[in-house]
Amino acid sequence: MPDEQNDSQNINSQPALPPSEQPVPEPPKSSKKSLLAIVIVVLVLILGVAVHLMRQSTHQSQIQQPTTTNSQAKQETAAQNVQGLQLDPQKNYGDKYANGILPVGDNQYSATTATKGKVYVCNANFVPTSQAGAQSRGPWFIGTTQWDINKKYAVQGSVNWQSQLTNKVAGSTRTITTNDLPNHITGIFPVASSDPAAKYDRNPNSISAQSLTYSLASNPGYGTPQCMGGEAGVMLTGVALFSAFDAGGRDAGAWEIQDSCQGHPQSSGVYHYHSLSSCIKNVSVNNVIGFALDGFPITGPKVGDGNILTTDDLDECHGITSEITLDGKKVTMYHYVMTQDFPYSISCFRAKAIQSPAQHTGGQQNQSPPPPPSRP
Repeated sequence: MPDEQNDSQNINSQPALPPSEQPVPEPPKSSKKSLLAIVIVVLVLILGVAVHLMRQSTHQSQIQQPTTTNSQAKQETAAQNVQGLQLDPQKNYGDKYANGILPVGDNQYSATTATKGKVYVCNANFVPTSQAGAQSRGPWFIGTTQWDINKKYAVQGSVNWQSQLTNKVAGSTRTITTNDLPNHITGIFPVASSDPAAKYDRNPNSISAQSLTYSLASNPGYGTPQCMGGEAGVMLTGVALFSAFDAGGRDAGAWEIQDSCQGHPQSSGVYHYHSLSSCIKNVSVNNVIGFALDGFPITGPKVGDGNILTTDDLDECHGITSEITLDGKKVTMYHYVMTQDFPYSISCFRAKAIQSPAQHTGGQQNQSPPPPPSRP
């Protein structure tokens, strides 16, 4: 018995194991199932969120892709529409004729091809020099190859007119109607015998109201150069624009005496310009001041102060491609530029031109205008 008792005491008196070595009681089976269920639910939720995010990303990608494609298509289309010599708005083109000494462009034309600095005429059927208008060189000529615009005479007088002009676009057509009377003053025509200008150019014609309609392409297509007649287009002053030549194929800007706005009438009373009028105040290269007979806009030559385009800076038709403001919107397109030097404006057409609504006495006109109404 004592031995048994001692054995019992020995057993009961064994030292307890430390907590780290004590066996962990096994959780009941029901707890294991609950924990597994929670893990599964969490995994399902995570998987669901991941799938949702992937679907949302794919949906947004599908929405954005057409927009990107359309934008690229528009850019490609715009690039295709930008054709011809490009204006560099950062370039300083200089002011080559700041001193007013200009080249004389007598007989600078071609009947076979477009060439920079020459007018590409359809018919070189000019009249003899004795019938051309101005009868002698004025004191503004420097020999036979140059003239000084600052010394040129101007027809005297200051006459105001009731100008009427509309400019409307409907679909593919731009319609400009004008009575050809300018929105600025003119000199007195016929030139009075007491006017110093009469010594060199006795213009016997009177200014009279016309009825001119220009049905032009509102979105002309840029193409190969085409020859031109005596009329080049119409200016937004309401005045017809003729080519650089007088009736004898001479430089009209140099030979013929115009008024202080560089305009004068021909035999049918059509008041017109051959060169850039000083009465057009905004002559920026971005500002549309008229339209050619083929529908392309006409702008001035000014890129910036002391930065003026000349014939040397333009293509063979006297045009360039740049951003302009057309009908209140900024667009990049081809347009003609009026410069101070010969040939002053359009020297060939880039698209098919309409028949001339006005008449040019040089015999290059496409058709004669309707009979002019009486002078207002």
